[in-house]
Amino acid sequence: MSVKKRKLLIVDDNKNVLTALTRLLEMEFDQVDTAINPNLIPNMVKSDDYDTILLDMNFSAGVNSGNEGMFWMKEILQIDPNASIILITAYGDVDLAVKAIKEGAVDFVVKPWDNDKLLATLNSAYNLRQSKLEVELLKDKQKSLLEKIDKNYSSIIGSSSVMLEIYETIKKVAVTDANVLILGENGTGKEVIAREIHRQSIRNQEILISVDMGSLSESLFESEMFGYEKGAFTDAKEMRKGRFEIASDGTLFLDEIGNLSLSMQAKLLATLQNRTFTRMGANTPKEFDTRLICATNKNLKNMISEGSFREDLFFRINTIEIVIPPLRERGDDILELTDFFLNNFKVKYGKNLLKLNKDTFNALKNYHWPGNVRELEHTIERAVILCNSDTLKPDDLYLPSQATEKFPEDMALTFDEIEKQAVLKAIERNKGNIFKTAKELNIARQTLYNKIQKYKL
Repeated sequence: MSVKKRKLLIVDDNKNVLTALTRLLEMEFDQVDTAINPNLIPNMVKSDDYDTILLDMNFSAGVNSGNEGMFWMKEILQIDPNASIILITAYGDVDLAVKAIKEGAVDFVVKPWDNDKLLATLNSAYNLRQSKLEVELLKDKQKSLLEKIDKNYSSIIGSSSVMLEIYETIKKVAVTDANVLILGENGTGKEVIAREIHRQSIRNQEILISVDMGSLSESLFESEMFGYEKGAFTDAKEMRKGRFEIASDGTLFLDEIGNLSLSMQAKLLATLQNRTFTRMGANTPKEFDTRLICATNKNLKNMISEGSFREDLFFRINTIEIVIPPLRERGDDILELTDFFLNNFKVKYGKNLLKLNKDTFNALKNYHWPGNVRELEHTIERAVILCNSDTLKPDDLYLPSQATEKFPEDMALTFDEIEKQAVLKAIERNKGNIFKTAKELNIARQTLYNKIQKYKL
């Protein structure tokens, strides 16, 4: 990687000053340009990327108001808002120089200057500009990342009456900071709804942080959610921010909120009530300003009755409740979603001529989709990849109900094929509920996720 050249522009109507400063600073900067006429400033600033600009405050003979320097400083900042401008002033102009700092100058030096102080001031101005540019770059990267994330999450598709009601609710709630609880079976698109709320909110230029609460153990909950100070525990080699702090000014999406233990629920409730959190190893609480959206496939009201979910936390996270219907109850939305996924995957896998016939549409519409939208997406992607013609037929979908037709009883099956069928059948029996499916198969939930990914289910 090439090292960036340090560039300095000096503007002063005194040739002796320009000569003295050039000799002093040409060893500190890779490029030192000078201008005796301030009218040259706009073209010079537009044509080169100066890290620091030394600017005299007076250019006309007999004029000591400093207004000329103020004028040219503003002109420079119009061209380059991140410009690091240091004013060269006489003792009598110090008050004006202080005013200029309030309006955008970085610092000022007084004639006659002290060489060491001047060099220190220039280095500080250079570092400040680099910091500004880094922040600007990070903001651009964040914006690009947010746009990419939004693209990776499909838009809400569907025109059924129940989805139209959800769209209307999103419009009303998005412009507020009300806490939202999204309910629905696995695969119905709860995170898509959360991201749409964030996209329509006033926080949409900030980040949305998504946390799978079901994956957090008791021991990891505080460090992940609240962060920790260096030395807070054995492996804390450096300070780390938690999810609440990272999401400050943005949106925090807590998925699978119903999987939290009672002790974790108590810590979350205290944080939401006080609007503060404390990093592990710290004594001072920190305030946060975060929009909260939670989601779960569990029946929290039943859990409250059973004593496994706190009623006070339920009301805290449930200012607005959005219930997403399962795909089997959304009518022709299945066909709209199918068209959407098919068009995406045709482009992705270079099969632009691919289409569905009427029988395939009927098969899709008649299937009950226990895994909901997520299962439909995976089904279409798998079918596009494996299809050998330009028309997707019902057999290409390989829906679970067709599994027995694919493998006659007298056909020898591999262990993977047997395992795949067992997983498919278990998912179907449990209507796509991953927690219940994993429990039935007597495997960890993460293991089940791995198998779903392995077999592209």
